[in-house]
Amino acid sequence: MTIHEQAERPESGGSAIDTELERYFVDISVACPYGLGQRAVYHQALFPAIDDGTMGRLLANGYRRNGNCVYAMRCPTCHGCVPIRLRPEEFRPDRNQRRVRKKNSDVRAGVAPPAMTRENLALLDRFLRTRFPESRSTAEEYYSGFFITSISRCFEIRYRVKDRLIGVAIVDGSSRWLNAVYFYFDPDEGWRSPGTMNILYLINFCRSHKIDSFYLGYWIEQVGAMRYKAAFKPHELLVDHSWQRICR
Repeated sequence: MTIHEQAERPESGGSAIDTELERYFVDISVACPYGLGQRAVYHQALFPAIDDGTMGRLLANGYRRNGNCVYAMRCPTCHGCVPIRLRPEEFRPDRNQRRVRKKNSDVRAGVAPPAMTRENLALLDRFLRTRFPESRSTAEEYYSGFFITSISRCFEIRYRVKDRLIGVAIVDGSSRWLNAVYFYFDPDEGWRSPGTMNILYLINFCRSHKIDSFYLGYWIEQVGAMRYKAAFKPHELLVDHSWQRICR
């Protein structure tokens, strides 16, 4: 990858977050959730509610959401978690992404509030048992503790082939930004490259709603399951408090 343009400062730079919200944050040290071997430090705070503008500034400064908790990684010996975002109007699919779009032409998407329906929970349970067999968390716990929130406008995109549910994306949104929170899918549908399919759909969703910033979470070069996000170009990485545009 090469940096094509000079770095830009994040909107409403880090100082605005520090002066207004920093007093609410604490540091929590845990084992690295991505298995990198170091101690991870979550710089986090719980909020009952956040307006769209504040949430947008938090996202632009590299923060993520887990339920009503907002956090950023402040690990002392590792900087592997790099926030990544797209400008949907600038995105151009590569050959592989066009193939993924074609082989998913039978998929239909619908928007709905996040819901612990029997269908959703059954699919998420299958996904967790297959992809994370060591995890002790249940589908209900993911929804109640991770997905559902009162601090932002959260909704889900449900992907179907005919009437069969094959994937669900949990996202937060406003008129300015979209935040990808989580995506789970039918493990038997891995041949569809469902992670890529989901991002392609969400890019089109942003374009149709004139949303100019799409946050994909973290790009982690050392973790294969997180590395594919960098294939969407151009994209921007938040490095040393500045968004750097990556074209190739």
